[in-house]
Order: sequence, then structure tokens, then C-alpha cells
Amino acid sequence: MYDDGGPARAVYAYAADPEASVPDGGFVEAARAALRRPAVADVPLDDLVVRAADWAAAEGKRFTGLLDAGHREGRPAGHEEVLVRRAVLGCAPLSLVSGAWLQWLSAPGDFEVPVVLRILALYADDVGAGHPHASRGSAFLELLRRLRLAEHAVPAARLTGDQRVPESAFVLPGLLLAMSRRPDEFRGELLGADLCLRTVGLLPALTMVRQARPAECDWDAVDPSVPRQAGAERPDRQCRALVDELVEAEGDRAAAAVRRGFTGTLGALREWSEALYAELVAAGDPAFDMAELMRQRSREGAVYHHQFQLEGKPLARWLAECRTDAGPLLDALARSKLVKPGRSSASALVRGLVGERGPMFRVFSPEDLNVIRRWIDSLPATPPEAEDAAAGSPAGAPAAPAAPTEVAAALRAGHRTPGRAPSSVREAYHLLMRRTDTPALRSWATTYVAGWLARSRHGMDERTMPLPARWGREGLRPWLQERHDRHGAEFEQNAEVPLPSREAVIDDTVQTAPLTLIDGSWLQGFTDYEQASSEIGHSLFETYWDELGNGEPRLNHPLIYRDVLKEMGVDLPPTASAEFARWPGFRDESFELPVYWLCVGRFPRTFLPEVLGLNLAMELSGVGGTYRRARLALKAYGFSTRFVDIHNTIDNVATGHSAWAADAVDTLMAALPDTPGPGGRAETWQRVRVGYRSLNPPSGVGARLAARRGRLAGRRG
Repeated sequence: MYDDGGPARAVYAYAADPEASVPDGGFVEAARAALRRPAVADVPLDDLVVRAADWAAAEGKRFTGLLDAGHREGRPAGHEEVLVRRAVLGCAPLSLVSGAWLQWLSAPGDFEVPVVLRILALYADDVGAGHPHASRGSAFLELLRRLRLAEHAVPAARLTGDQRVPESAFVLPGLLLAMSRRPDEFRGELLGADLCLRTVGLLPALTMVRQARPAECDWDAVDPSVPRQAGAERPDRQCRALVDELVEAEGDRAAAAVRRGFTGTLGALREWSEALYAELVAAGDPAFDMAELMRQRSREGAVYHHQFQLEGKPLARWLAECRTDAGPLLDALARSKLVKPGRSSASALVRGLVGERGPMFRVFSPEDLNVIRRWIDSLPATPPEAEDAAAGSPAGAPAAPAAPTEVAAALRAGHRTPGRAPSSVREAYHLLMRRTDTPALRSWATTYVAGWLARSRHGMDERTMPLPARWGREGLRPWLQERHDRHGAEFEQNAEVPLPSREAVIDDTVQTAPLTLIDGSWLQGFTDYEQASSEIGHSLFETYWDELGNGEPRLNHPLIYRDVLKEMGVDLPPTASAEFARWPGFRDESFELPVYWLCVGRFPRTFLPEVLGLNLAMELSGVGGTYRRARLALKAYGFSTRFVDIHNTIDNVATGHSAWAADAVDTLMAALPDTPGPGGRAETWQRVRVGYRSLNPPSGVGARLAARRGRLAGRRG
């Protein structure tokens, strides 16, 4: 784990990775310790909600009071801008990922659980399901862009490199992101944290920004307590209903976890908000901004300026000392010939030194130069001897809590044991039902994918691959329509072929159950917050969301499939149970493809082209032909056709999943350079084609040997 710039930053950057593996053991203990707050164990949740709402209202008034005081006191014109910029930057780590802590609370093993479906519905609202860049975080990003503060904001992990954002701002969101990678351990805490944040609503510091800049962004989208759709139920009420449902189902242990998440989040919000408020108060003195600028630039500046003397000491040494205390350097600069107190326009520090012929040309940005000018203009012509220019130095601001250090150390330490690799494909199916993994399971999964893809590549040519040899700029929609026409023609040609027997229909339905009951699992990686609202991933998340019924059990595909099985006299164990994987009515080979889905779906970045190709093959596979023939067989023997009917409509090639799948591929390909080699359009297109074929790879001896070689290569890699 890379650690630079503070433990809270390190945790945030690591946990923002959609393929992050967060360990058990030490991390779980450290995270729970970070959430612990005294004297709250027995406080009813209703009282906690009232406390959070009251605090948010009072804190919002306190922040807006800073703005009002500045107007009453006639502060310089740039004062309001300083408050706004600092408040927005301080809120950025949390607001850019608003709702992301819910991202892994659905998993293949609980695709049929009503409370999980409702959590997913709440989360889908946060990410703006079905639309690119429509998440709550995207709305906040627009605010950053309008204020020209977004240089380090995409992806969110890059924000850790923005030294204008204090370390304390990463503490809570970093912890919640890391906890989101262990949903099996922290479901109650995550829902408690979510309820707290939705109760608070718009962060208190942002209420001040909204008052100062009411038209700069969609404030309702930024506020997690406001519904995204007109007339929809408030998200805070939805979350409270979810919490009550969880507690009713799981009892006191779940209630304690929810309270722990709520109180830990509220306590962390209070500490962070207090630090941010102190920073904004201090920023009323231009010396605060100047001291912070010097501190931020001190490390690289200390490499130079060994020859320039300031009061008998090399400037390089002044800058080195600036990393802990900028006050002495500011005092010395104020007394030097570089500065004319009260007259920045006449000061060499912002004139000749930084001009195009000066030794510091382009060292400072225009924003930096504004900070320097404000500081110089604020200096009295004869500064009082007792005045401490560094009174507003960040060194005096509240420090980040110690908890991030323990959490970062636990992440860095990794898993306590490697765990055990699956001994069979059935056991792998069971272990892969959860989002979390062990080093052994993760290694097994990547090796399995490597073998499966090697098998899919074997003997691939124009006869075995319907996708064109090269991707054309016209995209895949024309090809998609042609394939759909062909499916329809094949259905008509096979109209006279006898239907399979009743026994064969039942057997096929049963053997397909391990696959169908995890419908959409190859897309599970696209529930990740930034993936779910990206140009490529938004339609993949919406497909996943559709497969699970958009939060409605009556539309949930696995539940619909179970109804068909029950009509056939088959009542299977719960999908996530070990009994399901061991059920003797399944053949071993019925687990091979679903295990591939479960494995490849964990790596949305590593195997992006392959997942897009697989998704296209899957969504197109039955439309126009196979589903229609399956409908005839089911109807002939008196079974419900609802499962195939719903797929034949939502997977359609005009506005359905097949069309979205093609568009996702086109979006990826259009952004790539048309150059040879890894990462180029040709190489990536071949990976898409292999992914397409991976839905139905060859099964001969040569293909199996290729799979074995692929697995061996994957282990060595």
C-alpha cells in the first residue's frame, strides 16, 4: 500500500480502487475502534437522529455566520472567495464519493434478499443509475470545476495529491470507503453511517457555500437527504426504513452495529467540521494563506536557493524549516527588500522575481500570486514588534485523529493468513458468493480467469467468431441489428424442429440455475461508485440493476427463475449456502461458466475489454431466437414463460441491454489510439473478441490444454 502525505490520505487512495482487497482481522478491529464513541451504547436511534439534525442545523448557521460577519465587517473583496474555496476543498473528499459506502452491499449470494434490493435502490439513486456523470459526486465535481478547483479531482483518489485539502478531510471518507470493501463485517455500521450523513444532509460548510454561490451547482443533487426524482421518498427516510428492517431481521447485534456506525460518523463529522471551521476563521488573516502556501512549496523549494541569503541565512534553509513553522520566514520576508508592506504592486516578490525574465518564473500559479498579494497588502507599513505573522499557521489547527494511523497500518499489514484456495469448482462457487476475498481466493480467481480466456482464444478465427475482425468507426449498432435479424431467421428455420421433452426442459432449467441465479454477476465490479457513473460503466450498472429487479422483488430475475423451478417441483437451497453448491442434482460442469462470471466480475479494470465482450455476448445471446424457442417449450408443458419473456424485451437491440452493451464497447474503442501494441485499438479489440467468445468457449482437447497452459501462466504472473 502506497503511503505518502498522511495515513488518512493513504487509506482514501487505497480504498478508492475498485479492485482493492481489504484484509480481515487487524483492519476490522482498527475500523471498529475508530468508530467507537463513549456514552452512546444505550442511546435510542431516534434520539441520535435528533442530535445529528440539531447539530447540522446549528453548525450550518455557524458557518454561514462567517460569511455574514465578513460582509458586516467590510472584509476585503477576496475574503469571501477564500472562505468558499477552502470550504469546498475541505468538503471534497467526502462529497466526491457521496453514497459510495453502499457500493458493495449487494453480492451474488444475496441477489434475492429484499433488504439488499432496497439498499441497491437507494444506492442507484445516488449514482444516477442509467446516466453518465449523474452521481451526487459528479454534481459536486461540477462545483469544483466552476470554481476551478478540480485539477486533482478525477478520479477521486487523485484528490489525495491536492495539498490544499487538509489531511483531516480524508479521515471519515477514507474509513467508510475501506469499510465498504468488507460488507460482510460492516453492513450495519455502513447503514448507520449512511443514515447519519443523510440526516445531516448538506454538509454545514456547504450551506455557507450555497448561500454565497447559489447557482454554481445542483445543490439538491449534492445534498444526500434530497431525492433525485420529483415526488420520490426522501433518502433519509428510505435509509431509516432499511435500518429498521435490518434490525427487525437480525436483532440486537445489528442495532448495536447501526448505532456504532451512526455515532462514529457523527463524532468524526464534528471533529472534521471543527477543524474546517477553525481553518476558515484563521483564513480571515491573509497570513494564514501565505503560511500554508509556503509550507506546501517548502519541500521542493528547499532544493534550490542555497545562494540567496535572507537575513544571513540561505533561503533554502528557511524553506526547509518552513515545513513545520512558516512564521519566521514570513516575518523575514516582511522585513526584506522583496516586500513593500501594504503595496503588493510595488513589491519585487510579485513583480520581477516571478516575471518571465525572473528566476522564479511560473513557480507560482495565478492563484498563488493572489495569496501573496493579499498577504503583502495586509501588512502594516510598520508591523508591531509583538505581532506573530504565523498566528494563523496550519500548525495551530486541530490535528487529524490518531485513528487513521491504525487503520492505515492494518491495511498495510494485509491479511493475517493467506486463507485456503478452493478445492473444486463447487467450493469456489460458494466462496465467491461474497464480495470479500483472501489472498488465496484472489489468486485462484485470477488463475481461473487466465485459463478460461486462454481456452476462449484457442482456435479463434472468422468461422468461430461472429464479431468482425476489426472495429469500425461506425460502431457495433449495424452489426448488432444484423445479428438480431439472423437470430430471427434461425428461429423461423427451426420452427419445424421438435421441441425437447418435458424431462429435457426441466433438466436444462435445473442445470442452468447456478448461472441464472447469479444473473448479472459478471458486472458486479461496476457497482463501484466511479464505475457506476462513468461513460462506459453507467449502462453496465443499469444492466446489473435491471437484472436484480430495480429494487422490486417481483421483477428480480433470480426470484422469477426460482418460481419456474418450483413449478417444476424443484426447491433449491439458498444460492449463497454451501448446500446449494453441494446439491447432488447439479452436474459439476454446471458450475464452470458461473464461476468464471464470479471471478472475472471482481476485476472491472484488469479485464475491462473482456468483460465488455462477455456482456455483449450474454445480452445478445437469446434475443430474437433462443428466448422465443424456450418460450414455446415452457408453454408447451404448462410452465411460466415470464423469465424468458422479460429477457427478450429488456435485452432488445434498440433500447435494451444488447444496445447498451454494444454502446459500452464502442465508447471504449472510440477513446483508444489506432496504434499497434498493448493499449491500442487493435489489441484491445482482440481482447473484446476473446471476452465475447468466453461465454461459450470451445471444449475440445486442444482448448482444455490451452486452458491449462493459461492457468500455469497466470500462476507465474
